Amino acid sequence: MEIIKPIAFPLANKTVVITGASSGVGLATAEVFAKAGCNLVLASRGKEALGKAVECCQGFGAMTSGIPTDMSDYEQVQHLVNQALMPTGKIDFWVNNAGVMASGKFEEIPIKVSHQVVKTNLFGYMNAAHLVIPIFKQQGYGVLINNVSIGGFMPAPYSAVYSATKFGIKGMMECLQGELSDEPNIHICNLYPQIQRSTGNMHSAKYSGLDFKIPPFAADPRDTAQQLLNLALRPQKDKFPDFTSWGLKTMHSLFPKVLVNMASAGMRLLMEMKDGEPTSGNVLEPSKAPHEIYGESLFPVPSGKTKLALGVGLVLGMGLLLLSGKRD
Repeated sequence: MEIIKPIAFPLANKTVVITGASSGVGLATAEVFAKAGCNLVLASRGKEALGKAVECCQGFGAMTSGIPTDMSDYEQVQHLVNQALMPTGKIDFWVNNAGVMASGKFEEIPIKVSHQVVKTNLFGYMNAAHLVIPIFKQQGYGVLINNVSIGGFMPAPYSAVYSATKFGIKGMMECLQGELSDEPNIHICNLYPQIQRSTGNMHSAKYSGLDFKIPPFAADPRDTAQQLLNLALRPQKDKFPDFTSWGLKTMHSLFPKVLVNMASAGMRLLMEMKDGEPTSGNVLEPSKAPHEIYGESLFPVPSGKTKLALGVGLVLGMGLLLLSGKRD
């Protein structure tokens, strides 16, 4: 993994806003920006969890404030922006990270839950961009960093609305990149990570009867956070943080229907064997404990080299299987 030292582009006293900062990748991102010397403005819905995140970052010596914010509410996001501007009058970086997920059969997920997934994920990123881009233009610089997920390229099985939001975020941000192509010092950066070893899965809404544990090939949230920091230091339009995310995107581009059908068939098989109680998770209300970076894994976490080998093997194995299916 590429690690860029802060000295390459000093971040001391730069102001960064990070949404969804109370757990998972968001909390890991807050930590890495705090260690880089930034002034942090953290946002999430849960006040208690947000307070703990603020204390954590202050422990690294960073000037940090927490603003309880529902990113789906434009007025609350506007308040967040106003509060972020108060200390220095500028916002150097904005990290869009807040997101929710609901899995299960499309017609069995309550429409209220599906609507809120769209509001939080798609409208949340939209609200932030609509408010921060004029500030960047006034300043003459700024970096908007979007944690999109590999879901922006390939749909997650039995997560139709979540997938719709990720495809929507990707399309919206690519269009905005074009609109800002005449602004050399304003950047919109999109990161497309794979599934994370974070608390996100534990907090998600589930209408599938399944209570997934994190698979062993999942990425380390701290690695993903480092890649988000790298984009602040060296902006680029689109980035895949590891081989697995790039490999999955490539496989989907080659065999889209086969890959989606295989993943959906696997989900159906698992759903037939499980019968857990449905839950709206953190879609309609703030995430419950644990408010930590790491979630519960299915197996002991392998080393980095082992995960790389597993990722390569997974992609190659799927490729051979798909090619075999094509020949048949």
